[in-house]
Amino acid sequence: MITSASKPELFRRVLGNFATGVTVITVERSSGAIHGMTASSFTSLSLDPLLVLVCVDHEALLLSYLKMQRRFGVSILKAEQRELSDHFARGEQGPEADARLGIRYQWTVTGIPLLENSLARVGCNVVAEHPGGDHTIFVAEVESMEYSEGEPLIHHRGRYRQLQP
Repeated sequence: MITSASKPELFRRVLGNFATGVTVITVERSSGAIHGMTASSFTSLSLDPLLVLVCVDHEALLLSYLKMQRRFGVSILKAEQRELSDHFARGEQGPEADARLGIRYQWTVTGIPLLENSLARVGCNVVAEHPGGDHTIFVAEVESMEYSEGEPLIHHRGRYRQLQP
């Protein structure tokens, strides 16, 4: 058994055994323009008050938008939305790519962008941020939330998975 936790590739392999859902974090980067990032580093934090947290890599384009806007959307993807996960994992985004993939957004009453047709959607306002190694940890209060029927997109050991009935 290898126990060295100082090797990033081993760390990634070990923690890849923890199955996670797949989300897309969305932020308005300028008036009506949205930037999204695929994230599995998202979790609920508190029921009172309703808090979540998301971790954003220091190299991610989303980081500067999130620090500026101080609010974001979380869209939990359905099993059939792998293409969206791949799209938002790449940096190449824009109206043409959104149209090609049929990506549509809905806005909360306060102007937080969310992906239409996702499994669940949460609008969030940042209440704190903390350094965390090569990431920034954002703690946010939930402003709005809704869900739909369907099965989640799962990520495990570097691959997409689906729940079996």
